[in-house]
Amino acid sequence: MARTNFEKLEVYRLAERLADEIWDVAVNWDVFSKETIGRQLVRAADSIGANIAEGVGRGSHADNKRFVRTARGSLHETQHWLRRAFRRGLLSPAQTARLKPLVDELAPRLNAYLKSIGRFPETE
Repeated sequence: MARTNFEKLEVYRLAERLADEIWDVAVNWDVFSKETIGRQLVRAADSIGANIAEGVGRGSHADNKRFVRTARGSLHETQHWLRRAFRRGLLSPAQTARLKPLVDELAPRLNAYLKSIGRFPETE
Protein backbone atom coordinates (compact mmCIF):
# COMPACT_ATOMS: atom_id res chain seq x y z
CA MET A 1 0.00 0.00 0.00
CA ALA A 2 1.46 3.34 -1.05
CA ARG A 3 1.91 6.07 1.49
CA THR A 4 -0.31 9.11 1.26
CA ASN A 5 1.27 12.55 1.07
CA PHE A 6 0.98 13.28 4.79
CA GLU A 7 2.64 9.97 5.70
CA LYS A 8 5.72 11.04 3.76
CA LEU A 9 6.16 14.17 5.87
CA GLU A 10 8.96 13.94 8.41
CA VAL A 11 7.02 16.22 10.76
CA TYR A 12 4.06 13.84 10.63
CA ARG A 13 6.25 10.80 11.35
CA LEU A 14 7.79 12.63 14.31
CA ALA A 15 4.31 13.45 15.64
CA GLU A 16 3.41 9.76 15.31
CA ARG A 17 6.52 8.74 17.25
CA LEU A 18 5.70 11.17 20.05
CA ALA A 19 2.08 10.00 20.25
CA ASP A 20 3.12 6.33 20.30
CA GLU A 21 5.73 6.94 23.02
CA ILE A 22 3.15 8.78 25.12
CA TRP A 23 0.65 5.94 24.66
CA ASP A 24 3.26 3.41 25.77
CA VAL A 25 3.79 5.41 28.96
CA ALA A 26 0.22 6.34 29.85
CA VAL A 27 -1.30 2.91 29.19
CA ASN A 28 0.58 1.57 32.22
CA TRP A 29 -0.64 4.19 34.70
CA ASP A 30 -3.17 3.43 37.43
CA VAL A 31 -6.85 3.94 36.62
CA PHE A 32 -7.15 7.39 38.22
CA SER A 33 -4.07 8.73 36.41
CA LYS A 34 -5.21 7.25 33.09
CA GLU A 35 -8.70 8.72 33.39
CA THR A 36 -7.47 12.20 34.32
CA ILE A 37 -4.08 13.14 32.88
CA GLY A 38 -3.61 10.09 30.63
CA ARG A 39 -6.75 10.54 28.57
CA GLN A 40 -6.08 14.26 28.01
CA LEU A 41 -2.39 13.68 27.23
CA VAL A 42 -3.02 10.92 24.69
CA ARG A 43 -5.78 12.90 22.96
CA ALA A 44 -3.58 16.01 22.71
CA ALA A 45 -0.61 14.04 21.37
CA ASP A 46 -2.73 12.12 18.84
CA SER A 47 -4.25 15.40 17.69
CA ILE A 48 -0.89 16.72 16.48
CA GLY A 49 -0.55 14.14 13.71
CA ALA A 50 -4.28 14.07 13.02
CA ASN A 51 -4.29 17.80 12.29
CA ILE A 52 -1.25 17.54 10.04
CA ALA A 53 -3.01 14.78 8.08
CA GLU A 54 -6.29 16.68 7.87
CA GLY A 55 -4.56 19.85 6.72
CA VAL A 56 -2.86 18.04 3.86
CA GLY A 57 -6.20 16.63 2.77
CA ARG A 58 -8.04 19.96 2.77
CA GLY A 59 -6.76 21.01 -0.63
CA SER A 60 -5.83 24.62 0.00
CA HIS A 61 -2.73 26.18 1.48
CA ALA A 62 -4.81 28.39 3.78
CA ASP A 63 -6.68 25.40 5.22
CA ASN A 64 -3.47 23.41 5.55
CA LYS A 65 -1.84 26.26 7.48
CA ARG A 66 -4.85 26.55 9.77
CA PHE A 67 -4.64 22.85 10.66
CA VAL A 68 -0.89 23.04 11.24
CA ARG A 69 -1.52 25.91 13.66
CA THR A 70 -4.04 23.69 15.42
CA ALA A 71 -1.42 20.91 15.52
CA ARG A 72 0.97 23.39 17.11
CA GLY A 73 -1.68 24.19 19.74
CA SER A 74 -2.07 20.46 20.41
CA LEU A 75 1.70 20.20 20.90
CA HIS A 76 1.51 22.96 23.51
CA GLU A 77 -1.35 21.14 25.21
CA THR A 78 0.73 17.94 25.14
CA GLN A 79 3.59 19.82 26.81
CA HIS A 80 1.19 21.04 29.51
CA TRP A 81 0.00 17.51 30.29
CA LEU A 82 3.55 16.16 30.25
CA ARG A 83 4.53 18.82 32.78
CA ARG A 84 1.60 17.82 34.99
CA ALA A 85 2.52 14.13 34.66
CA PHE A 86 6.14 14.87 35.53
CA ARG A 87 5.21 17.04 38.51
CA ARG A 88 2.87 14.35 39.80
CA GLY A 89 5.50 11.62 39.59
CA LEU A 90 3.95 9.72 36.69
CA LEU A 91 7.02 9.89 34.43
CA SER A 92 10.26 8.10 35.20
CA PRO A 93 13.58 9.79 34.37
CA ALA A 94 14.02 7.33 31.48
CA GLN A 95 10.57 8.16 30.06
CA THR A 96 11.26 11.87 30.39
CA ALA A 97 14.59 11.40 28.60
CA ARG A 98 12.80 9.65 25.70
CA LEU A 99 9.94 12.16 25.39
CA LYS A 100 11.75 15.48 25.82
CA PRO A 101 13.89 15.29 22.65
CA LEU A 102 10.81 14.41 20.57
CA VAL A 103 8.86 17.39 21.94
CA ASP A 104 11.88 19.68 21.54
CA GLU A 105 12.36 18.61 17.92
CA LEU A 106 8.69 18.71 16.95
CA ALA A 107 8.06 22.37 17.82
CA PRO A 108 10.59 23.84 15.35
CA ARG A 109 9.66 21.24 12.73
CA LEU A 110 6.01 22.28 12.91
CA ASN A 111 7.03 25.92 12.52
CA ALA A 112 9.26 25.13 9.55
CA TYR A 113 6.51 23.07 7.93
CA LEU A 114 4.03 25.89 8.45
CA LYS A 115 6.39 28.36 6.77
CA SER A 116 6.97 25.98 3.85
CA ILE A 117 3.31 25.47 2.94
CA GLY A 118 2.66 27.00 -0.46
CA ARG A 119 6.31 27.77 -1.14
CA PHE A 120 7.11 24.55 -3.00
CA PRO A 121 5.15 22.60 -5.62
CA GLU A 122 3.27 19.57 -4.32
CA THR A 123 4.68 16.18 -5.27
CA GLU A 124 2.98 12.80 -5.36
